[in-house]
Amino acid sequence: MELIIGHSPDPDDAFMFYALKRDLVKAPFTVREFLVDIETLNKIAIHGRIDVTAVSTHAMAYIGSRYYILRVGASMGLRYGPVVVGNTAKPELIAVPGTYTTATLLVRLAMPNVKTVEIPFDKIMDAVRAGVVDAGALIHEGQITYERYGLRKIIDLGEWWYEETKLPTPLGLDVVKASLGVEVAKAVKDALLESIRYAMSHREEALVHAMEFSRGLDMSDTDKFVRMYVNDYTMDMGIDGEKAIRTLLEMGYERGLLPEPQLLFI
Repeated sequence: MELIIGHSPDPDDAFMFYALKRDLVKAPFTVREFLVDIETLNKIAIHGRIDVTAVSTHAMAYIGSRYYILRVGASMGLRYGPVVVGNTAKPELIAVPGTYTTATLLVRLAMPNVKTVEIPFDKIMDAVRAGVVDAGALIHEGQITYERYGLRKIIDLGEWWYEETKLPTPLGLDVVKASLGVEVAKAVKDALLESIRYAMSHREEALVHAMEFSRGLDMSDTDKFVRMYVNDYTMDMGIDGEKAIRTLLEMGYERGLLPEPQLLFI
């Protein structure tokens, strides 16, 4: 059996999927890898056109009845997450990295009175520096490099989320199409867990691979970013991780931002 597996071309995802991609762990399926930005993966999943994929937690409000959420592979941070940066304390127009990204949902929850405009994630800092927008919500490597570009933090959305809920920030998930069946979903979960364990125990080797997707980060910054989002919650999101996902989507539903979520965990 061959599965199409999608993930974003970012250091943390590359680190997690390294061993699975290179056949360094056993799996009862072969992998056809599909690499594209997270917002595109969200939209492909909404159309149900991919077997296994990374998605934003936000997107689960729209695909929750059609994809199993794996308790392995989640990108969660405790007291940190996407960072809104800019040159004014009271921005009116904020750049966000896509309709279905979790960063966008967090901006709308934390800053309900601002207007948002979608800009590709890797162009947001340029838009802020050029004055095209008042501020921007940064994901991926921008979270740790923005100060080098003369930008200042307005709010860390992960810190805001923790103060509101005392839960980790549930940013990204790995999911399996429910129509493939529970046994396939379990097989993917087990194989991904082994892939992450391999990367953890062969860190330098996996980081060299992750560096190929680091968009200019050096090894130290790549390691820092990977440690942020490949952590204990990635190995097993646990009760707090599942609660964080449900809480985020229910909050969005209660505020009229999302349809009522239907979630399947495995």
